[in-house]
Amino acid sequence: MTREDSTKGGWYDCSAHMLWIGERTRQLDGAHVEFLRGVLNPIGVKIGPDYDLDNVKRLIEALNPDNEAGRLTLITRLGMNKIDKVLPPLLRAVKKEGYNIVWSCDPMHANTYTAESGHKSRNFNDILSEISCFFEIHWAEGTIPGGIHLEMTGENVTECTGGARNIIDSELANNYLTTCDPRLNAEQSLEVAFQIAEMIRS
Repeated sequence: MTREDSTKGGWYDCSAHMLWIGERTRQLDGAHVEFLRGVLNPIGVKIGPDYDLDNVKRLIEALNPDNEAGRLTLITRLGMNKIDKVLPPLLRAVKKEGYNIVWSCDPMHANTYTAESGHKSRNFNDILSEISCFFEIHWAEGTIPGGIHLEMTGENVTECTGGARNIIDSELANNYLTTCDPRLNAEQSLEVAFQIAEMIRS
């Protein structure tokens, strides 16, 4: 699915609208970084709470050596208990270096837990808390919160707890359809969207 542009040259991966490297596969000498530094698509990199700042800087320089605006998105997945401690120093360091970065928040992955039933889940309030902190910290640091990454579905699933109907752990089995990660259902997804819109307006 990787093709050379026949008119202007340069290689593009045509398999997805947003290519990104995961937290566990972003080794500087690894295949994912090597592949994505060779294509001209906009790309993303997941950054977890235990990031090494020097490593993040080297990743930025490897994946966006020309410091092109819009080329690289850092997708923070920090967890609602850690974001207020670990996001500000990351923002300050990247801003100090003058890197052009699009900042996105993944509030799903670092807020995952396993219920007593064995179902993997995420709590709506934890997701919303990380999103709120993400926006507030960026505004305080003078940086721009550029996006949100959610796992969601239009189906009436019971995979994430909380929300307006206050799904609880014992109800997860009612309509747990995912074979991978738990998703916000349609109602919870809309609730998140309305909460974000309200936060941006205020």
